[in-house]
Amino acid sequence: MRGNIRTGLKARRQIGDSMAEFDRLPPGARIWVRGAVLPWSARSVRRRWCEAMARCGGDEAAARAALDALERRVLARDRIAAEARR
Repeated sequence: MRGNIRTGLKARRQIGDSMAEFDRLPPGARIWVRGAVLPWSARSVRRRWCEAMARCGGDEAAARAALDALERRVLARDRIAAEARR
């Protein structure tokens, strides 16, 4: 799959049963990751979801919006890196 994706984002190797980790995500986090543009790992989604829920006072809609903003920042960072490589 190395040649299928052109990105400057760091690739990470999966360890463990990623489907089981996904199944253990909170329902709100699973809803968000299904619509995500990037291929987030379940571990990363769980960590970011917990951080967002703490910042948003337990409001799931606000936490999903925070994760959307995070993903936009990551995509923007990759776009900037791609332009620099040209």
